[in-house]
Amino acid sequence: MKTAITELLGIEMPILLPGMSWISTPELVAAVSNAGGLGILASGPLTPDETRSAIAEIRQLTDKPFGIGVTLLMPGSGENADVAIEEKVPVINFSLGKGDKLIERAHAYGAKVIATVVTEKHALSAQKSGADALLVTGHEAAAHGGEVTSLVLVPAISQAVDIPVIATGGFADGRGLLAAFSLGAEGVAMGSRLATSSNSPLHQNMKDAVVNKSEQETIYSNNFDGINARVMRTPEAIKATRKPMNFIVACIEAMKAAAMVKQPIWKIMLGMLARMNDVKLLAYFGAAVPRLKAATVDGDYNKGVQFIGQTQGLIKDQPSVEQIFEGIRKDVQIVHEANGQRLRPSK
Repeated sequence: MKTAITELLGIEMPILLPGMSWISTPELVAAVSNAGGLGILASGPLTPDETRSAIAEIRQLTDKPFGIGVTLLMPGSGENADVAIEEKVPVINFSLGKGDKLIERAHAYGAKVIATVVTEKHALSAQKSGADALLVTGHEAAAHGGEVTSLVLVPAISQAVDIPVIATGGFADGRGLLAAFSLGAEGVAMGSRLATSSNSPLHQNMKDAVVNKSEQETIYSNNFDGINARVMRTPEAIKATRKPMNFIVACIEAMKAAAMVKQPIWKIMLGMLARMNDVKLLAYFGAAVPRLKAATVDGDYNKGVQFIGQTQGLIKDQPSVEQIFEGIRKDVQIVHEANGQRLRPSK
């Protein structure tokens, strides 16, 4: 396949693995890149030393392009971005923050930068800042999707900007990829689909839960971590999204979470002081970490909360990344030919 995204990123398939904490690890990143897509490392749970080691491991596992995800809102993201730039990572994907300086530094050594956005306003701002492409996250997506569905958001942003759009939220197979093309996107990200591949480190309990659940069994709420987010409907998710956590309790939980991601307490406190406007959001973000890790890493269905998209209802198996990509290639051809038949003039 040849699109503006494959040309921009130097890949064969216009499919990305987004940076999902504890899931987008070097092994899965490399598997996606080796299959022809672009794997993006999740740096959120990593220290700078771990980020550097992860980048080195990816380079041992693949000689293909790969990227790193940086959530600018979070304490420690600046240091991880520094490591990515020092290591000259080919693609940087940033979210939840202003990326002007990051874009400038990445472009200095020839990297491409993808900005994650959920609104047209943020898309235009990212384009003005120099972003090379946009990861447009619709309502159907796992984690922090927007309030507008991909069916509307992707074409709205595609016609508003001059840089390539990568659609995410609702895309899990060849049908979705062709639909994304029709909406004006040049590629897609398939987080939930790739998270349930046999190459993924997502705990087997949660993979099995995804396969057994329908598209109806997710929850979209801003009560979990302070931003509208989509999670799997589990016992803990129902409780966690019923009402916001008490702010004081959230601060205490955030401090506990700092140890889980190996961040010094003083750095978390400094990050909060530096972002007083976002201090409440940072607290809720931090408080969410233990429950996310309980699901993703420990496989605790009852006590954990798992980010998952509505494509949960489309995922019925757990093949390898290579098999997923091969299936998409075949599906695209079949659906394309069927559409061609539908579009033939009637006699």
